[in-house]
Parts: sequence; C-alpha cells; structure tokens
Amino acid sequence: MNETTRLNHLKLALRGFAAVFVFGVYPLTVLWPSGWCWSPGQSEYLQMIIAIYATLGVFLWLAARDPGQQLGLISFTIWSSIAHGGTMAVQSIANPQYVGHLYGDVPALFIVAAVLGWLSPRALWLKFGAATA
Repeated sequence: MNETTRLNHLKLALRGFAAVFVFGVYPLTVLWPSGWCWSPGQSEYLQMIIAIYATLGVFLWLAARDPGQQLGLISFTIWSSIAHGGTMAVQSIANPQYVGHLYGDVPALFIVAAVLGWLSPRALWLKFGAATA
C-alpha cells in the first residue's frame, strides 16, 4: 500500500472509530450489555467511560484532518486500547460473569489498536526525543 492510500485509509479509520466512540458506545451497552457493560444499569463508572471515549472520539475526528501532525494522539489511542483491552481480557477470564466481554469490547479495542497501528506505524512506534524550540 502506498503512502497516499495508507493516509486516506487512516483518515477514514480515524473518522470511523471517532463516530463509534461518540455515538456507538452507549447504544452498545444497551443492546449488548453482557459484551459492553461491566455493571448493570447506568452506573457512574459507565457514564465516565462513555464520557472519556466520546471525548477521545471528538479528538480522533479532528486528528483525521492531518494525522501526520497528531501522532501523539494516535499513539495514545493505540497503546491505551491495548492496555485497556488487555486489562479487561484478564478480568473477563478471571471472572466467568464477564466472559461475554471477550466477544464484545475486548476484541473491539484490540481491533482499534491493530488498525491504527497498521495504518500509522509511526504512531505505533512513536519515539519521544528531546524537545526542540
């Protein structure tokens, strides 16, 4: 895949994930609670998670305008998705009541990380150097 095609796919992926984070997380918790909701009903925890992901979604949408200038945000999205998904995977395996998450939000986060890592390898392996003025 050439760089132009990769960049166009990255912009599309950022907008797609942004839309899901902003508009899709809450409906998924209602439609498929065993795969997306970690406690029954609209807990304070769930409201916080929805707020965090909606905010991330807005910034991913903005990042789609010029992904090359937003590598830090894309990198955060990749690595936080791996960390969050990994933590939830361990919790789902350790607690049989949460096994549905192994088919819902856990793979969804790994898919986000995999797609963004594949489309933005510079963000996947972002290196922080000395600040320059």
